[in-house]
Amino acid sequence: MAIQKLYAGVKLRETRTNLSLTQKDFAAKLKVSLPYLNQMENNRRPVSTGVVLALAHEFGFDVTELSTGDAERMVTDMREALADPVFSDATPPLADLRLTASNAPSLTRAFLELHRAYKQSHERLAALDEMLGRDDQPSALSPWEEVRDFFHYCDNYIDAVDRAAEHFSDKLRLEGNDGLEAVANHLATLGVTVEFSPLTQLRRYDEKRRLLQISPRVNPATQLFQLIHQCALIEQNALLEATLDLARFQSDQARAICKIGLANYFAGAAVLPYRSFLNHARNCRHDLEQLSERFGASLEQVAHRLSTLQRPGAKGIPFFFVRVDQAGTITKRHSATRLQFARFGGACPLWNVHQAFETPGRFLRQLAETPDGVRYFCLARDVSKSGGSFRAPLRRFAIGLGCEIQHATELVYADDMDTANAQAFEPIGISCRICEREHCHQRSVPPLQRSIRVDHNDRGILPYGIG
Repeated sequence: MAIQKLYAGVKLRETRTNLSLTQKDFAAKLKVSLPYLNQMENNRRPVSTGVVLALAHEFGFDVTELSTGDAERMVTDMREALADPVFSDATPPLADLRLTASNAPSLTRAFLELHRAYKQSHERLAALDEMLGRDDQPSALSPWEEVRDFFHYCDNYIDAVDRAAEHFSDKLRLEGNDGLEAVANHLATLGVTVEFSPLTQLRRYDEKRRLLQISPRVNPATQLFQLIHQCALIEQNALLEATLDLARFQSDQARAICKIGLANYFAGAAVLPYRSFLNHARNCRHDLEQLSERFGASLEQVAHRLSTLQRPGAKGIPFFFVRVDQAGTITKRHSATRLQFARFGGACPLWNVHQAFETPGRFLRQLAETPDGVRYFCLARDVSKSGGSFRAPLRRFAIGLGCEIQHATELVYADDMDTANAQAFEPIGISCRICEREHCHQRSVPPLQRSIRVDHNDRGILPYGIG
């Protein structure tokens, strides 16, 4: 597999600007010529190994920050957007997309926002959505999509909120103790009374009476999470609002939804404090069940937290995390790897996350390879969420967690897997509409960027050939 060159011109310019250095002074410290630095900053040349070492030695720079994660996400998103028939034959080559994402990230995001707005308007019109003509719709972009993209392009890691949650956890000594009692007592010091009383919802807070009610029907891990969520809304309101100000959402709905997301983030980071969780994850080789038992969290919470360990200078394994429902719809997604998820339609049916519903209570392992030649270790498991009573509906999901194959030795689940055998890797894609594989037996629609051939006298796996 060819080594991908590192183009990080935008990051180099940001670093130089933050250090208040001219190009001449920056080039001297990096021991390169001024023209060479200029070419790197404009992505005409990749960042050399010598420059990477100089950044680390001269400035103490975390070189992992030079990774092209954002650019790769945007390239994937642009490929999917440009597969839309509205662009006809105007699809630029992959090299041009990578250059645009690296050199003009703001323009790329503006293009993606424009396409999402078009897509949503088109779908509303096709469905005769009665909301289309209303004057109270502040934005064509769905508030849920706005919030999803905010976390997506933050690498699902919000440093200030994460550190505040870690401090909260240390202060209350949540790890290894009765977290429910500790947080309830803390809320009492804030003048909030906690009651465990029958509710149709998980949590209800009466601000006037300073009364917080928690459903006793849900498991202790969920109860603790909801208590800390309320702590975040009360104690960390200024921090949450400041973070929302920086996000610059287009609608009040998106801001309100994101505030819930940030409070959830705080709660998850407090239950699973960064440094302690990272150390235990490494020590047990990322055994989800051991981590769940150690921190009193659900398997989904643990898997999701593993995908957020992106603190500068103390990063964990770059994981992808996804949750799908029984219809194959992605309800949560995040990737710190090169694997990105489709924005429209479901995930690739060849991926083991779909099979998890067939084997409840078991972890499924898979070696997979995407069309770009990158290989992954994938883990999948079903997760059920009880409503707390006989007549309450059972919510069923499947979660997927994975990493690029070079990290597989750090996972207990990858033991005895034949990672050296190229034939052991199953071909998967992102979604049929942008997947280039010609002979996939699970293809649902032809790729939009390719022409198709129809021969009435020749039938293979598919009723058409791909040109």
